[in-house]
Order: sequence, then C-alpha cells, then structure tokens
Amino acid sequence: MTSVKVYGPGCKRCETTVDVVRDAAAKLGLEVEVEKVTDPKSIAMAGVMSTPGIAIDGTLVHAGGLPDKTKLEGWLSA
Repeated sequence: MTSVKVYGPGCKRCETTVDVVRDAAAKLGLEVEVEKVTDPKSIAMAGVMSTPGIAIDGTLVHAGGLPDKTKLEGWLSA
C-alpha cells in the first residue's frame, strides 16, 4: 500500500489536493493511505515551504498549489 501525506493547514486547496490524490489513485487502481498533516511544526519539519505539499512513501514530491494530475499519476505509479 502506498502512503501519501498531504501537508497543509486545512484550506480549500489542501482538501482539493486530498481529493485529487484519491481520484488519481482510483484511476490507476492503486490502494493508497492518505494522511492529512495540519500541524505547522510537522509541515516545516517535512520541508514544505508552500502548501499544499505531497509526500509519497516518505519522499516530498510537490509543494505549493494544486498538483498537475498527470504528474501526480506519474508519482503514484513510480
């Protein structure tokens, strides 16, 4: 199972990012565990300077703005 963390304060963009991750995983037929991280200290410790941020299996792959769906699918299937 792939572990995905979405970093952000809980704003609309962060919530949308969670939905986009789940949709992309479903499209690829992948089973993912999505965790929302809203603690500012945890966000900073992960190296996220601009939210929302996305980490897949412990690797930060995106920070700032909504992710491109095609890139997200590539990250998830890698």
